[in-house]
Amino acid sequence: MTITAEHPTTTTHPGPPKLDRDALRRAQQETLDTPRMEYSLLARMMFKPVDLMYGKEGSFTKFAMLEVIARVPYQAWERMGYWAVHRFRTRSDLARRVHERIVEARADQDNEQYHLLIMEDLIDRQGLKRNFLLHRVAPWFISFFYYHVSWVLFMVHPKSSYRLNAEFEDHAEHEYMSFVAENPDLEFIPDPGTYADEYGRYRSVADLLRQIGHDERTHKLDSLQSMQEPRVR
Repeated sequence: MTITAEHPTTTTHPGPPKLDRDALRRAQQETLDTPRMEYSLLARMMFKPVDLMYGKEGSFTKFAMLEVIARVPYQAWERMGYWAVHRFRTRSDLARRVHERIVEARADQDNEQYHLLIMEDLIDRQGLKRNFLLHRVAPWFISFFYYHVSWVLFMVHPKSSYRLNAEFEDHAEHEYMSFVAENPDLEFIPDPGTYADEYGRYRSVADLLRQIGHDERTHKLDSLQSMQEPRVR
């Protein structure tokens, strides 16, 4: 059994699969049993400031910060895709392939956007305060850096851009799954279902976070797969 969710943007790339409760628990254990990727210097340069500002342990506030910047590489790839479609518009087969990548990047952005909206909703329900410097200024600076790094890498060496995103998604996957494991009380907090029509409804906040963690795994695997594909020329 799967939990279905309507995707508002496209039917050609609906996003990561929605899992039932048993599958989510299995996915969590798989993540916990799998070592993290070996992160590059660039990846560690993003993770370290986040840990210093928001704490090494997971939290809804920290996850919201991660989701602000998670959309960035997909935005950079979408921008480059539009440029490539214009360049190769007279080569229909190639233009179609590029357009399919644009659709995929938009769908991934939408998925990450729902993660952010869900985190912000959970923060509101907990009554947590937001600091302007930590929740507005810092995310903008880190996103600005990440966007341009992703964009330049994609121009020079696309595999490096995909690899960096895979590292980021691997980090997020482990953060979510570890947070659920370390906070068993989340099993008893019902999913508020604020975005149930768009994202699906789950039995608990624990399952909701497991689903987000599994989404990040899917994004990671997609980026690793993209590294194997031939470069558009």
